Amino acid sequence: MAILTRSARTDRSPVEPAGAPAAPRSSSPTTVLVAALLAFFVISLDGSVVNVALPAISHSLGGTMADLQWIVDGYTLMFAAFMLTAGTFSDRIGASRAYAWGLAAFTVASLACGVAPNLGTLIGARMVQGGAAALMVPASLALIRQTYSDPGKRARAIAIWTAAGSVAVAVGPVVGGMLTSGLSWRAVFYLNLPVGAIGLALLTRITPSARRAAPVDLVGQLSIVASLAGLTYAVIEGGRAGWTGPDVLGTLALAAVAVVVFVRTQSRREHPMVPLSIFTSRTVLVCLLAGFTINAVFYGAIFLLGMYFQQVRGASPVSTGAMFIPMCALISIVNMAGVKLAARRGAWLPMAIGQLVMTGGSLLMLTVTSHTSYVIPVLLLVPIGLGGGFAVPSLTAAILENIDAERAGTAAAVLNTSRQVGSCIAVAAFGALIADTSHFKQGMDTSFVISVVMLLTTAAATVLLLRKRAERPAEKS
Repeated sequence: MAILTRSARTDRSPVEPAGAPAAPRSSSPTTVLVAALLAFFVISLDGSVVNVALPAISHSLGGTMADLQWIVDGYTLMFAAFMLTAGTFSDRIGASRAYAWGLAAFTVASLACGVAPNLGTLIGARMVQGGAAALMVPASLALIRQTYSDPGKRARAIAIWTAAGSVAVAVGPVVGGMLTSGLSWRAVFYLNLPVGAIGLALLTRITPSARRAAPVDLVGQLSIVASLAGLTYAVIEGGRAGWTGPDVLGTLALAAVAVVVFVRTQSRREHPMVPLSIFTSRTVLVCLLAGFTINAVFYGAIFLLGMYFQQVRGASPVSTGAMFIPMCALISIVNMAGVKLAARRGAWLPMAIGQLVMTGGSLLMLTVTSHTSYVIPVLLLVPIGLGGGFAVPSLTAAILENIDAERAGTAAAVLNTSRQVGSCIAVAAFGALIADTSHFKQGMDTSFVISVVMLLTTAAATVLLLRKRAERPAEKS
């Protein structure tokens, strides 16, 4: 799942005087790559590792389904909200410093999660984790880009970096189940402490990055946070308490106003955080919608099945984690298969195939009941994971190949934000549908029907709008 952000851009003017020599690169590219991998691995791991631990957290700290949703969505929300400006901040202070700050904050927040005495503290610490993760992703990639000057070696390093994230997402439920059953749900967060210590130690061996002039759009950032937070709160609370409550309607209105403010400020700024012109590209729009849908279905399924296995079937956390192994084991393999097919036939084909495979898995999930053999949902998770793994690398490549180089980082950051928002909204919406455990089956079925409709829509858009473009030279926007 390649993620390129603003920090990847090379057109920014350095703070140092014109003509000043570039900052020396680290003498050990391997050290830089390992440090970057650690960051992306632990960030991706935390996006999925907690799902299996949710029932144990509820048993320990109490709370409703809405509280459990916030444990997942608090992280994803802040990750998505701060991703757009994280690259700019990384440019201003230097990638190595941004990485260090982000990793230190992430590690401390992980400790706070592990010792949290109540749900409020846990949710707050998860939000800090998400914000720190948003800073670490562009910084870690920027370290790779500034270290590997040879395009071929840089491409291989980025591919390895991407694979680390895919593996972490895949093994997250398994690791979460093993730690929760073998030790405690708190061990899920303590796992980050040694990783953080190793990453910070590696940073001492990396040459500090140069700082670059990069304006920070404070109004744009605040409006993004307000819009995403308002929408997420409304979906979670609307499913719990009803959609006509004043707090739900008020936060929906806040989200709408924040979107308007964001659009107006971006259209008027000389150096906008997100140039609105990138949305005139048909390829970008289709990829953003597809990215949103793929993440929503993938993480929504992990959330639903994690709750199903434990709350409906009474499985232990470690058994639940083990049930995700078949899906997890093949994701990294199909990542590369999708890339190879895209090179021969165009990105649209693996994108479409991946979404249709996910559609089949989601549709067949409607056959799962409280008495279905465990083997059935375990096997049906496989096409959902395989389809997403097959489509995502080509989806990212399609954006980068159809946008001007100077906007590639911004476009990819918008794509990652769209995908994270998809994860966040899916957990909020699907969690609301299964909140009444007496109607769990109905809520789960409704969730997968929604998944099928979304996937069919974006798969059709991929074929109809991107296939013809792949048959003629790309049009840069």
